[in-house]
Amino acid sequence: MRDAASYITKLPKAEHSAPEWQAAMEALILVAGSGGPTMMARIGVMKALNRHVERVFNPDRKDTHWGKRKLKRDQ
Repeated sequence: MRDAASYITKLPKAEHSAPEWQAAMEALILVAGSGGPTMMARIGVMKALNRHVERVFNPDRKDTHWGKRKLKRDQ
């Protein structure tokens, strides 16, 4: 948590004021102050780090599960 806090404080002012980083800082403060769930702080930091990444669905990657099961009679 200390590493995440120091990373956030060293960000440039324009990036530091982004809503994602504000939410990440709030989650870190909640965890540090009241012993909240650390997973929430981790999620906040990861979302802030990846805020410019656009997830795109790739249908070629999707594996279908039907038709792959072999019946006992087909063995």
